[in-house]
Amino acid sequence: MRPTQWTWKYEDVEGRPLDGDETVFPTQSDAEVWIGESWRELRARGVENAHLWADGAEVYGPLSLRPVD
Repeated sequence: MRPTQWTWKYEDVEGRPLDGDETVFPTQSDAEVWIGESWRELRARGVENAHLWADGAEVYGPLSLRPVD
């Protein structure tokens, strides 16, 4: 069965969970496009890393939101 709810969870620089956008995405692609468009705003709110979850299970992470130098 394919996941039906994709969400992001966030961490600060010390790895502590942060409250964040609770947007639910219908596909992994939609979630990844959104993070690609929103990472600057998330960084401005103190988000260091993001983790992608599907139906309550972590898919991957941490994904650093720091820009590549």
